[in-house]
Amino acid sequence: METLLVGQDGGVLMVTLNRPQVRNAMNDQMWDELLDVFRGAATDDAVRVIVIAGAGGAFCSGADLSGSSGLMQQPLVHMRHVGDVALALHRLPKPTIAKVGGVAAGAGCNLALGCDLVVASEEARFSEIFARRGLSIDFGGSWVLPRLVGLHKAKELAFFAEVISAAEAERFGIVNRVVPGAELDAFVDDWAKRLAAGPPLALSMTKTLLNASTSASMDEALEDEARSQAVNLRTSDATEAMRAFVEKRDPTFTGT
Repeated sequence: METLLVGQDGGVLMVTLNRPQVRNAMNDQMWDELLDVFRGAATDDAVRVIVIAGAGGAFCSGADLSGSSGLMQQPLVHMRHVGDVALALHRLPKPTIAKVGGVAAGAGCNLALGCDLVVASEEARFSEIFARRGLSIDFGGSWVLPRLVGLHKAKELAFFAEVISAAEAERFGIVNRVVPGAELDAFVDDWAKRLAAGPPLALSMTKTLLNASTSASMDEALEDEARSQAVNLRTSDATEAMRAFVEKRDPTFTGT
């Protein structure tokens, strides 16, 4: 990997955008590497949680417009490739956490919002900055943002392209938690380890059910829940959870 730092601790896969000299702006190479990492993690049973962060004090300042040769030469082809990366993140059957310790702008903002959970430091800033660059919203922002904040607030954030603080982002509902910068690593590590210790199949199905809820009727949602629960009840993890409850201990989930 030329643009990412990738490491694993137990079931937690840590993915760090590593172009600090440009506040981790995403160039062609990074798009390719993110796609490889997301697709690989999706089928790796040893990976239970993915944490995405940025090096050098920033999360991600968006696409590198100065260095994205593919964007300038074949814009539609390039943007469809960007869409593949957004879909790969969205389709990950495992919990994802964005650890935002600095600026998250443009595609970088939507990379964070595309994760299942967003934890930000008090110094973090967010911006759907596209309009300031003469561009329309991308990297799934047109789909994710209104589902998080509502249509009118999404239009405000996208039209004016203002930079908002972590506190504002939490108030709008696009950040789960805001913590002091010195506590960010420890907080995210705790959440990641707790998720990694959880039941992989049940968490995966819960994620799928919640993601599908905005386009499902109540009847469809209940039927999907019934099918998912029927699968869960036949797993070793469910048996282990019930046994652990009786024995008054923490369960050990294996994903089977």
